[in-house]
Amino acid sequence: MTVIYKTVSTDAWRAAEAAGVFAGAPVDLADGFIHFSTAAQVAETAAKHFAGQTDLLLVAVDGAVLGDALKWEPSRGGALFPHLYAPLDPRAALWASPLPLGPDGRHDFSGMFA
Repeated sequence: MTVIYKTVSTDAWRAAEAAGVFAGAPVDLADGFIHFSTAAQVAETAAKHFAGQTDLLLVAVDGAVLGDALKWEPSRGGALFPHLYAPLDPRAALWASPLPLGPDGRHDFSGMFA
């Protein structure tokens, strides 16, 4: 299993669950794919794109269930990032967990990848 992660606002994820589909956040819609990160990439992604934001969830998805719509493409520094070129069925989520800010103001991922 290759678990990939999406950082998303709680409101957007709850709306997706209610609708039965997550088409993406505004940046995803603008770029034409849903941005995901690996466990090794997600903290840097949160720091770069979600600094100081509260009311976020970290959503884990088994990349294998996404089929050919999931592409691994170079991004920051040439690292390969998972990009989904299709809407995401929220039922594909393994879990969705609150992503709080730690005392240092950075998102706290402790216990997320155990």
